[in-house]
Amino acid sequence: MRVLLVEDDQSVADGLLDGLSGGEFETRHVTTGAAALEFLAEFNPEIVLLDLGLPDMDGTEVCRKMRTVNSVPIIVVSARDEEIDRVVALEIGADDYVVKPFGMRELIARIRAVVRRTGTSDLDNASVSERTFGELVIDIRTQRVSLVGEDIHVTAKEFELLEYLSSDPGAVFKRSDILHDVWDTNWYGTSKTLDAHIAAIRKKLGNPAWIESVRGVGFRFGQPS
Repeated sequence: MRVLLVEDDQSVADGLLDGLSGGEFETRHVTTGAAALEFLAEFNPEIVLLDLGLPDMDGTEVCRKMRTVNSVPIIVVSARDEEIDRVVALEIGADDYVVKPFGMRELIARIRAVVRRTGTSDLDNASVSERTFGELVIDIRTQRVSLVGEDIHVTAKEFELLEYLSSDPGAVFKRSDILHDVWDTNWYGTSKTLDAHIAAIRKKLGNPAWIESVRGVGFRFGQPS
């Protein structure tokens, strides 16, 4: 996945570049808005990580200009944590907003969620279409789940939730992040909806250990011993 990182703080950029290193991400780093706009056409990224406090122009202006020429998903990564900053960024075309400091697992989960929602990834389907955990198989391409060779019927939302949690086995996902990423950026409903879906998936898989509760935080995808 081609990622364009727009960040003028080198220490922050180094941490992000290190966290995104590996086979899944091909990352290019620029430090100014002008360079970001230039690289947008040259590098053709599949997602943009955009800081707001850039030396030559505000990141919101960069986002606005990108939106006039390209539909690439944009995640704002900023230390600004006021609601108005989030609202403005989302209204001018950002797909998500992450406040510094944050964990790399959270950022990668958000990248995957945004790409999944927008359908822009050019990743090799063969490498990501099927996840196997012992006797459980989750087929992303066909949206089918099977256990011990038997198909398990799940609803569309149950599958999306299962896909989301299994994207990083063992990682703890916060309730708020799950609702934000799986349900919708603008979800304002009760978290009981999430509990009901978790309960339904556990029942269908026949073992609650597949999705573990982390008290006071959220859930993680596990594998029964």
